[in-house]
Amino acid sequence: SGFNSIGHMDTMSRGRHQIGHYKEGEEFIQNVFHVLSQIFTGKEKSNLAICWLQYEISKVIQCLQAKKKKKLKAQGRKSKKLAKNFLKAADNRNNLSLWKLYAYLEWLLGNTDDSRKVFDTALSTAGTGGLRSAQLCSLSLLYAQLEVELLDTIEGAVTSRAVHILTKLTENGPYVPYSGQVLPVNVLKARKTYEHALQDYLSRTPVSDQDRVSDTDQLVNLVGCYALFQYLTVGIDAAVLVYTQASEKLELSGSQKCENTGENSGILNFPTALEAVTLLHTNLLRFHMKMSVYPLNPLREALTEALKRYPSNQSLWRSYIHIQRKSHSASKARRFFDSVTRSTNSLEPWLFAIQAEQMRKNLTEKVQRADVGEIHCTIPETGLTNRIVALFEHAVQSENGTHCPLLWRMYLNFMV
Repeated sequence: SGFNSIGHMDTMSRGRHQIGHYKEGEEFIQNVFHVLSQIFTGKEKSNLAICWLQYEISKVIQCLQAKKKKKLKAQGRKSKKLAKNFLKAADNRNNLSLWKLYAYLEWLLGNTDDSRKVFDTALSTAGTGGLRSAQLCSLSLLYAQLEVELLDTIEGAVTSRAVHILTKLTENGPYVPYSGQVLPVNVLKARKTYEHALQDYLSRTPVSDQDRVSDTDQLVNLVGCYALFQYLTVGIDAAVLVYTQASEKLELSGSQKCENTGENSGILNFPTALEAVTLLHTNLLRFHMKMSVYPLNPLREALTEALKRYPSNQSLWRSYIHIQRKSHSASKARRFFDSVTRSTNSLEPWLFAIQAEQMRKNLTEKVQRADVGEIHCTIPETGLTNRIVALFEHAVQSENGTHCPLLWRMYLNFMV
């Protein structure tokens, strides 16, 4: 008992409690990790450590979302101990991916200064790979993104810690921690370096498949760093331009590769790179809308285009539902969900369409019961109920839906 519900029921509520990780399931997962860590060696063992730490971070995020302070403290202690043990191992001391996860863990636990120290230490010991090192770019990008989220306004962000991190990345020298100022001349030099580096990557033709994998990873990190740098030093339009250029080039490379080989197997990594760039683009637009007044249309268009192409990307669907909640008319979103479910076998569009309607139903009921407390409204909202049941019916008849335990559970839960 418990194994079957790990990680799948956490979105459903039982009374007032969110359903989280089951005790038996949790023990099972820990046992698997322990057994595997004794079997694996070298690179595999490092990769396992990364997976394990990502899993621990997911539990910390769950505690944060459920606002359970006591549980968060205990979980934080366990996760930090595990991370420190990993980094003590000789093989992992220079593993930037592990350092990155450890720093992120400290940040999530609210230890901002400790997290900065970890980031600074990792960047200082990482050497001078600069924009050529995928791991260094990835580490700097996360550090800068977290710092940007602390800003109250984008005005005057040119001298912020985030700009310092992104500027230092281009200098190919040893990293120097932030001292409170960024020189304008360094910002100008950095912009030129980013520009040239991006052009080089976009015009490069990789030799082998292995090169292509590392190149696409590197390109995504580079585009992320450059766009964030432009956002902080110039503005949102300059950042969007970087994403647009990169996306167009990736689409072109993908279609050319298809024509050359006559099949799609060679560019398995191009869609993932394009998807990752799209995700960075939409996340930045969402962030900018929180920070200042900005029209909703660019974000809506970017999301609908991306979801037609990647109908199973959950992060994009979450963003889409989030922006649709602000709109009073549901018809546009319904038409879009309908068109996507017709053109794909993915189950995600069905699940998110159902979730969007359930949110709408909850909102309607809340408004109708506002002053009366928990008395059921005199005019029940049957239209939405029937629509949700119809969506469930269609979803469980689809090939993937028939075999999805989560979908059946949600259906049962709703009918109860």
